[in-house]
Amino acid sequence: MPKKIIAKNRGRHHLLFEGPELVGKSWLMSQVYDVLEARYNAGRVVLDGCHWFNSDVGVFGTEHSHFCLNRYAEMLKELKNKNVLFEKFHLSDIVYQRLHRRQEVNYRALEKKLVALNTKIILCVIKEDEQELAKRIADRLKLYPHYERILQKPSWYINQQREYLKEAAKTTLPVLRVDLTKLPNQSAVREIFKFINEPYL
Repeated sequence: MPKKIIAKNRGRHHLLFEGPELVGKSWLMSQVYDVLEARYNAGRVVLDGCHWFNSDVGVFGTEHSHFCLNRYAEMLKELKNKNVLFEKFHLSDIVYQRLHRRQEVNYRALEKKLVALNTKIILCVIKEDEQELAKRIADRLKLYPHYERILQKPSWYINQQREYLKEAAKTTLPVLRVDLTKLPNQSAVREIFKFINEPYL
């Protein structure tokens, strides 16, 4: 179990994990979550040391995304003194709107709210390798057969990553880029804890 640490910024890490599909965001988040939740758990009754929201619930790239993202930001404000992890956020919606609907959306106002809440982005990327992506597609389909309904060719995911990189270069939020070409990758986890100025273990 990670050692309890008392710090001035106790329980105030707000992280958005962004990046293309199949890159390994869920694995990385599980590693970060496990350390933060154990370290900041208040009473061993509920898992309140860190809150993990899978915000990609079929709304990004749709007409409902703007509404939902602003509500997620309200949730983050309510939990401002807690550790909060979001799996995909506004960069994902920008990319999905562009690739799926050929629309451009503006989240400058939302970013101002996120900056005020000391929010940071963890941008997950992998090497542009179609063979590696084909392996990840096969693994994904074994775990989640329904993914076949939205399956794309490996080249599509490479292009998706390029769009994420473009948007990450524009954001006003602090960004840490981590390479998840090889999994598991504990060095990527250590990079994140250094980025948030928090001891790893």
